[in-house]
Amino acid sequence: MVTSRDVARVAGVSQSTVSYVMSGRRPISEETRRRVEAAIEELTYQPNAGARALASQRTQVVGLVVPFEPNDDTKGLLPFIETIAACAREQDHDVLLVTADEGAAGLQRLARRSLCDAIVMMDIGAVDERIPVARSLGVPVILIGVPDDPTGLHCVDVDFVESGRIAATELAACGHDRIVVIGHSPATVARRVNYVGRFQRGVEAAAAELGLPCHLVAPVEPGRDGARVAVDAALAAGGPQPGIVVPNTVAIQYVLHELQQRDLVPGRDLSVIGICPDMTADAMFPQVSNVSLEPRDVSRRAMQTLFGLLDREGTPPEASVELVQPRLTRRSTTLPHPAQPQP
Repeated sequence: MVTSRDVARVAGVSQSTVSYVMSGRRPISEETRRRVEAAIEELTYQPNAGARALASQRTQVVGLVVPFEPNDDTKGLLPFIETIAACAREQDHDVLLVTADEGAAGLQRLARRSLCDAIVMMDIGAVDERIPVARSLGVPVILIGVPDDPTGLHCVDVDFVESGRIAATELAACGHDRIVVIGHSPATVARRVNYVGRFQRGVEAAAAELGLPCHLVAPVEPGRDGARVAVDAALAAGGPQPGIVVPNTVAIQYVLHELQQRDLVPGRDLSVIGICPDMTADAMFPQVSNVSLEPRDVSRRAMQTLFGLLDREGTPPEASVELVQPRLTRRSTTLPHPAQPQP
């Protein structure tokens, strides 16, 4: 088995220099780095994770706690997971996935068994039983999401209040006299996931400023039947055809289908805005106007904070809430308006 000692011999450097090149903990000249990297490639060296953990008192593993419910948008998680994994690899770390259904016990298991150096948590509740545990752990914890009380926590998320305001303002600009939010599944509502309330507050605040009525249809049962009931409720709320916003990513395509079943064409007869990643909006039929969740930007910023906390030589970032600004992209499901007509 090839060891770091073999790499040092071929590169003509000390074994500690090989360690510094791989960990990045000390500055190494470019020439020395190239020699060590060439020796690693020549010998196809893979460091022993156990030995490295003993030497550095680090596991080189990041724990990632992800939501998992049968009707959740698991595809919507992929950009988050892919970006977090890519950022971890850039820093010579692996990712250990843990599902959120383990609750506070899952966090304690990760920390007490020294399975990871830091933890990234998703699917944050407004009042989340895991938060007191997260504050007490001996490893850094980064939240993708913002609980009602973020004191002492490192939180990164898209600005869902602003997302709601953007969607409501756009629907008003499209000429709609009322706004309907087709909301989340019973499971998501029951979990009191933090972004649900933040988004709704943004929509309602903007609607009030614009003098428009705002109606919430929720919870929405998963699947076509749930969308059928929700669309019927949206259309029955009174007044002319509504401007519809769907923050429930899984429901967007079903809502578009149910409108078309009623001979209502989004972009011609009414407007629909989805709250979802751009790649999801592009893949729908018709392509839906959306306010992006910015999953890759949120994930990159979360990982920057995480590795700032793990940097033994730098100044760790202070606890804070960082909100990424959302973007509106007009596609085919919104009516044109004078401010910026659709192509």
